[in-house]
Amino acid sequence: MIDTHAHIAMDGFEGGTAGVLVRAAAAGIHHVICVGAGADLAEAEGAVAVAQRFSGTSAICGIHPHEAQHVDAALWAAIEQLCAAPEVVAVGETGLDFHYNSSPPADQERVFREHIRLARRLGKPLCIHTRNAEQDTLRIFHEENAREVGGVIHCFSGTRDFALQAVGLGFYVSIPGIVTFKKPGELIETVQAVPLDRLLIETDSPFLAPMPHRGKRNEPMFVAETLKKVAEIRGISLEDASAATTANAQRLFGARLLVRLGETAARATSALPAL
Repeated sequence: MIDTHAHIAMDGFEGGTAGVLVRAAAAGIHHVICVGAGADLAEAEGAVAVAQRFSGTSAICGIHPHEAQHVDAALWAAIEQLCAAPEVVAVGETGLDFHYNSSPPADQERVFREHIRLARRLGKPLCIHTRNAEQDTLRIFHEENAREVGGVIHCFSGTRDFALQAVGLGFYVSIPGIVTFKKPGELIETVQAVPLDRLLIETDSPFLAPMPHRGKRNEPMFVAETLKKVAEIRGISLEDASAATTANAQRLFGARLLVRLGETAARATSALPAL
């Protein structure tokens, strides 16, 4: 299993980042991708630091659409440099969030376009956040030729139709713990409709813990619950679902994801300071 989206550089995890990874390895997690996309460089730098320090981890860096209004030339130049690091396997998370509108829509669109252009320059895939903005997201994909790099619609909670259109543009769909909830929206239909070779799994830790852990602080070891639900929906074995989603992640993000997390667990101890 690969957790393709986890904010494990954040404070508050028992035993810090090392503790998270030890528990993940014990639960059979192969690799964890740490995401940093805050209003400044701290989260992005933290994600890269995790990927540099612990084998079996990689990073994704960018500026979340909530924080788009804070992006100036200096911040963007620094983000570009971080995204170029070999430990960074994708650019983001970026996109549009017209549910909260924490940043003005015009700022969100401007920064979204910059992320796509950066991904194209670097030859790396995109990590996309989109909420209440499906048609605008697709429009910008087309206008900026996002198909050239592809990527993943992370923490997918949109419509089945949007998922299939995104897949047609070269994107993967990452299923979060929401799929285990009593009211998962259209996620059941989406998991049934999206080709198996385009499905990923994630936790979005520390948010959205799957059942039966809902209400707890989420972390990568819980991604197994999401995988179980995906296997059930698809009518396949847990082993086949694990093999498919793992292969998909490795194909999208590259050879770095072949490095196993178990090497980290063997070295990490509770004495390691939290990142």
